[in-house]
Amino acid sequence: MNGLQLGFVYALIALGYTMVYGIVRLINFAHGDIFMVGAFLAFYSIEKLHLPLPAVFALAAGGAAFLAVVIERVAYRPLRNAPKIAALITAIGVSLFLEYFTALHQVFGPNYYAFPRPFQVVSREVGGITVTNIQWIILLATLASLGALQYVVYRTKVGRGMRAVSHDHVTAGLMGVNVDAVIAFTFGLGAALAGVGGVLYGIAYPQINTFMGVMPGLKAFTAAVLGGIGSIPGAVLGALIMGLTETMTTAYLSSIYRDGIAFVLLIAVLLWKPTGILGKARTEKV
Repeated sequence: MNGLQLGFVYALIALGYTMVYGIVRLINFAHGDIFMVGAFLAFYSIEKLHLPLPAVFALAAGGAAFLAVVIERVAYRPLRNAPKIAALITAIGVSLFLEYFTALHQVFGPNYYAFPRPFQVVSREVGGITVTNIQWIILLATLASLGALQYVVYRTKVGRGMRAVSHDHVTAGLMGVNVDAVIAFTFGLGAALAGVGGVLYGIAYPQINTFMGVMPGLKAFTAAVLGGIGSIPGAVLGALIMGLTETMTTAYLSSIYRDGIAFVLLIAVLLWKPTGILGKARTEKV
């Protein structure tokens, strides 16, 4: 259950990576830091505002989505037709800016903070397996988020626009799709999921700081590549594999090898199938 718990949190972050890549072919390295901002918004909404848990999720998701839309408008949209390396370097720059700007004392500060759990941890045995209420919340919140995502992508007008832009944004624009709005919506939607992931991560592993998004962000990106970047089911599958691999490595070997084995697994899968487990090869137009 610990592996699934970690894997579901990774899945919420990995979905943002894979959706943005699927739409604009950009690896948004700032996504892990948006996850961090979501965790801090949850921290303050519990610690200072004493909001109920549903409102905490809403505030974290909404704040993360707003930040991502602003970043897309200011940093990425002007570079949309520039070489990909320019956007990639910009993404790294935005990531570093978020980490160090939020570490200022006037913002979040550089210290570690104990994340306040809004409820007591209760464990119960189900079929011989001990499950905590935190794990249930993570499971239910993740499944609800995935269900909402599936509905948006496959049952709504903006979802049709997202799929059209992912295939060919020029043709989608000629067919009347507002490409800029669709891309901004995709950034916001992925960031909202990362904000929810930030809340769940803070509840499950109750310590946060402004650099907390670096390693989970890299792991989630790895999970997206492992499953096949651009594929929503692939991101979830890759995240679960990553979570289970990390947890089993910690349990049966040592936590020292946890990060290394996760990335070795990625290399092995890419050597076997470069597009990832569920990814499909794309034909580049010339």
